[in-house]
Amino acid sequence: MTKGDMSKPQILVIDDEAQIRKFLRISLAAQGYRVLEAGTGGEGLALAGQARPDLLVLDLGLPDMDGKEVLQTLRLTSRVPVLVLSVRAGDGEKVLALDGGADDYVTKPFSIQEFLARVRVLLRRSVPCDQARTLIDCGPLRVDLACRRVTLNGEDIALTRKEYAVIAMLAGALDRVVTQQQLLRDIWGPTHVEDSHYLRVVIGHLRQKLGDDPTAPRFIVTEAGIGYRLRESPP
Repeated sequence: MTKGDMSKPQILVIDDEAQIRKFLRISLAAQGYRVLEAGTGGEGLALAGQARPDLLVLDLGLPDMDGKEVLQTLRLTSRVPVLVLSVRAGDGEKVLALDGGADDYVTKPFSIQEFLARVRVLLRRSVPCDQARTLIDCGPLRVDLACRRVTLNGEDIALTRKEYAVIAMLAGALDRVVTQQQLLRDIWGPTHVEDSHYLRVVIGHLRQKLGDDPTAPRFIVTEAGIGYRLRESPP
């Protein structure tokens, strides 16, 4: 690949339909874009972390995880523009995706000219890809956002999806308070911002797995009435 090619915007397509990926690859390449492809959410998240594309095209019906979960995980570390491309045409799906961090939504079947126009708009609006930290150390606790892995003293900690999402979000704001409402909105969705008991249960499970005493926490600190903070330097 030449130096000139490397200057062209790079677009990551995450879709499990090989024919759709081929069609988009040909159409986008004809406009001068570099194209990466992934057939699963896990593969797409790994590529997004490694390649840091300028724009991401995301299908919601993936074989290993729902596209909204991919979007939720992506937004923990990245502001890359996301264009959802899905057969789900209901207003509810569109609202959930847009509230979850998508920048635009196109329904299949679609006009390729409209699709390319929306790609151009998102690329014009986008800022340079952020250089977010993906490996976060808090003493013996390590959160690897790129690999979705949490270790304590070098040993893997098995977490549920919600537990991982909470600790990843806290790690992304290391030593800064993340409000309960922000955690609930970004992880459970905008309709659950008052369901603080969901969050308390997950925080309790995290503390158990990390051996963290809630009365004298090493890692997850409760800021009463506000939210939670992950210590950068545990005592």
